[in-house]
Amino acid sequence: MKPTLFILAAGMGSRYGGLKQLDGVGPGGETIMDYSVYDALRAGFGKIVFVIRHDFEEEFREKVISKYEGHVPVEVVFQDINSLPEGFTPDPERTKPWGTGHAVLMGKDVIKEPFAVINADDYYGDESFRILADCLRNADGKKGEYCMVGFRIENTLSENGGVSRGFCQVSPEGNLTDVTECHGIQRKDGRLVQTLADGTEAPFPEGANVSMNMWGFTPDYFGYSEKAFVEFLKKHSGELKSEFYIPTVVNDLIKNGEITLKVKETPSKWFGVTYAADRQATVAQFRKLVEEGLYPEKLF
Repeated sequence: MKPTLFILAAGMGSRYGGLKQLDGVGPGGETIMDYSVYDALRAGFGKIVFVIRHDFEEEFREKVISKYEGHVPVEVVFQDINSLPEGFTPDPERTKPWGTGHAVLMGKDVIKEPFAVINADDYYGDESFRILADCLRNADGKKGEYCMVGFRIENTLSENGGVSRGFCQVSPEGNLTDVTECHGIQRKDGRLVQTLADGTEAPFPEGANVSMNMWGFTPDYFGYSEKAFVEFLKKHSGELKSEFYIPTVVNDLIKNGEITLKVKETPSKWFGVTYAADRQATVAQFRKLVEEGLYPEKLF
């Protein structure tokens, strides 16, 4: 069975200043998502699922999904702050989504095969999709054996500000033992630093393996995640900004011995549009990749 690619495209894009998921950065107006879909199809993925918000569904279908007709089956699911388990309701003043862990749960009714999870606004590189596709094909029919693609921190930085990355600790056998979300990572005066919760800066390790939210799961993950979300809501459902993240679920499952998660390192260099100022460099990067022959002038 071919794996499914699940693209998280419901984010608000607050730092970028708009719906960056729909921004055309390729020579023919392609979005970053278009390149991810193209790379995934070449790697052997067989279906695409997008999670978006209802308020830009029409524009999303027109600008993005219409391109894929005749190329790959596509489904759309929606992230809504009111999509909660029975017995829970959000604070009426809450406007912030519930986070990546909640977004993934929106796919549980349409995904029945091994699946990858990626961000809509990150370019991961074709090699990363091949690595993940191989991992997911090997996981077909299994439970509790997950994987992720790990990037070297030096290959994931923005020249226009700090970035958030999941700092991964990996066992000698290549299994993830912990992932910690770190913020404000950037190079200053030749050294890597991160911004701590109190606003101070601390060193960040050179050569660190980091998560770019490129995960590989089997469908049993949804059951684990649903249970974890209920526990999260018991503590945080009345709050305005608390979010439920994928690494929260993964860490707990690893520490409880319920799953193993292989870290598959990639040589690929990330780029994306975390900030509006990143756009020019991203456009230039895609133009270069097209000129080098890695991608055609028109993807679909």
